[in-house]
Amino acid sequence: MTEAHLDPTRRHDAVLLFDVLDGNPNGDPDAGNQPRVDVETGQGLVTDVSLKRKIRDQIPLLRPDQPRYKIFVEADTALNTNIGRAFTATNTPVTKKTTPDQRRTVQHWLCNEFYDIRMFGGVVGTGNGNAGRIRGPLQLTFARSIDRVLVQGHGITRITQTTEKDIIEGGESTEMGTKWTVHYGLYRAHLHYSAPRGIDTGVTPDDLAALWQTLTNLFEHDRASGRGEMDVKGLHIFTHDDAYGRARASQLFNRVTINALNSTPRTINDYKIDISDSEHAGVLLTSLVV
Repeated sequence: MTEAHLDPTRRHDAVLLFDVLDGNPNGDPDAGNQPRVDVETGQGLVTDVSLKRKIRDQIPLLRPDQPRYKIFVEADTALNTNIGRAFTATNTPVTKKTTPDQRRTVQHWLCNEFYDIRMFGGVVGTGNGNAGRIRGPLQLTFARSIDRVLVQGHGITRITQTTEKDIIEGGESTEMGTKWTVHYGLYRAHLHYSAPRGIDTGVTPDDLAALWQTLTNLFEHDRASGRGEMDVKGLHIFTHDDAYGRARASQLFNRVTINALNSTPRTINDYKIDISDSEHAGVLLTSLVV
């Protein structure tokens, strides 16, 4: 019997908590790669795109060389190349005026081949072949820190110059740079899985198992000196007993409350995390990380 949180025919809403210590969880290229912040509240932000990238990067590690677990949005691979492969594999004419049946055929191949297309969806109508748009069942929000974060720039130096010309013309010198960090922040993101769309894209219990396992270990294989120490501190999944859902997501998320115990939180122990005992009929809570 499939465990409730692994059932792709049921709706799931989840709360993901993670923290960062002395690192930059998501740099903003429009602000000199400083950590993203809400300019009004000072809360730290991590984009949904950043979180999806971490999932995409880990799936091949979790399911190496397995069918159905390739990644569509990948470095050094043109999107149109993968779309073209789908047209070739399904013997579909490469044209922008495809019929609905032809688009469904190409989309089915893409969903069966690529995990991220199956879960996140994607626009697959670029290039010479128009396969339209795939609506994925899984959506993530921005992660937002519970409290304000303190962003600080740290001056760093290196004695190695970039080119031989720099050495010849300028002699040996020290080059300066800046490393941006958040001293500490506890972040919260929400996830939503739509069962009807998951059925359309062919999501399986193993796909959901891979998702939850990846989220549980989201930063374990994504270490970088610039990110400092990042760790998942909570993963709480609300599973409905049908595809449509028994309660609004906001009602369920309100059951997870987080309050700081002092004015300057510096560890997870400086927060009190409560999960309400109140239940919603037809909704089961599974906490994979507490």
